[in-house]
Amino acid sequence: MQFRNHVGTARFYRGALALAVPVMLQSLLQNLVSLIDNFMVAGLGDIKMSGVNVLNQVLFVFFVALMTLAGAGAMFMSQFNGAKDSAGMKQVFRFKILGGLVLSAIVILISVTVPDAIIGLLLNSNTERAAISAQAESYLAIIVWTFAPMVISMMIGSSFREIGKVKPPLVITVAATLVNTFFNWVLIYGNLGAPRLEVRGAAIATVIARLVEMIAFVVYAKRANPEFWSPLRDLFKVNLRLFGTMLRKSAALFAGEMSWVLTETAMTAVYNGRGGSEIVSGMAAGWAIANLFFLVFGGIHTSVGVTVGGTLGRNELDRAQEEARWLRTGSIVAGIAVALLEIASVALIPVVFGNLSRDSRAVTRDMLLVIACYMPAWTYLNAQFATARAGGDAKFGLWVDVSVNLSLFLPAIVLLAAFTDLGPIRMFAIVKLSDLAKIAIAHWQLKTGRWIRNIAQEHAQEVTPA
Repeated sequence: MQFRNHVGTARFYRGALALAVPVMLQSLLQNLVSLIDNFMVAGLGDIKMSGVNVLNQVLFVFFVALMTLAGAGAMFMSQFNGAKDSAGMKQVFRFKILGGLVLSAIVILISVTVPDAIIGLLLNSNTERAAISAQAESYLAIIVWTFAPMVISMMIGSSFREIGKVKPPLVITVAATLVNTFFNWVLIYGNLGAPRLEVRGAAIATVIARLVEMIAFVVYAKRANPEFWSPLRDLFKVNLRLFGTMLRKSAALFAGEMSWVLTETAMTAVYNGRGGSEIVSGMAAGWAIANLFFLVFGGIHTSVGVTVGGTLGRNELDRAQEEARWLRTGSIVAGIAVALLEIASVALIPVVFGNLSRDSRAVTRDMLLVIACYMPAWTYLNAQFATARAGGDAKFGLWVDVSVNLSLFLPAIVLLAAFTDLGPIRMFAIVKLSDLAKIAIAHWQLKTGRWIRNIAQEHAQEVTPA
């Protein structure tokens, strides 16, 4: 196929960027909050920073699970929006809210009943396990109060993005970011006459910010009254048949995403066992900076989902294939640009994390350089996933993630941990070569054309007016 068939017009890419940029700015602000949190907590030393970030690794699993649920709904929301089916959009929104609240209740129960077991798994044989675990449990006891507000905010915000309204979530995130930063400054170090709460102060600041964010989203949604909006009194008016379809899609997505997040968590546990707090805090600092550049992933998913999903919903199947190719090409260019910026970001380490030990900062530097090398491949892989999800191909992740994670990624971690004394950065660089296999399998899956479906039309008869 000729190269020009893979590159869209300047006008097309401007439209894609109009969707992607506000989402990326929102992600940037959210990750700046994380970076500021890490910066402020880093001032308390390696042990306390390690405690917060070990717990954040646990929360990462919950966050990915929520994103998976939102992603299952996004398959339908974008296409129902393209088909102008408001009743279907309302059903999708109810599914996302109810599913997210059930998931948060399960995670809260686990966090409250067996916190030491969860944290202990991640610390493995770390030489400072007891001290780090104590800080992590102190943080967890407070942070659980953010789970339900996070669900409501995430599902409302993602629904706005899926219908192409990307600016309101950005504005609300700015407000929540400012609130979180202010209360971090006040409560971690005891400014303005407040008590010095250190790790607990960081958790309380996050709770306050999440509550403000949730209230802002609810108030704005009620006033804007988008087509997907469903007031509380109608939340349980669900179409069970459509819910069953979305649950099946969620199960397939969940299997793929959880195979990824659990193998990543296993990898983190192996790393944490190869040293002391300098490994935990150094890698956490590396991810805190790297996350600033992962904003490109959200932009890719939104631009592909809204553009390609909406085109499929209008039953323009050939046009959707063309747009998807153009966006995948654009993702490679974005990945290269972001990789260069990430390499330059190494200069931030002494400024942002000067309070960490020299060994921790060395781990942070090496981690960022390895991640930068993989960014073009990761942006392309994300565009492949976004393409499949735009058409409702929930089994795509089973083919790509589950197969590679179980056959290559996890065995590589086990073998390297058992038979080598490699440090965490070299191990990470080696096992991530498995992502090249994911790209190859994803390419094969997209060529089958299974993702090219108008699921809004297929399920229109299941939706009753709401």
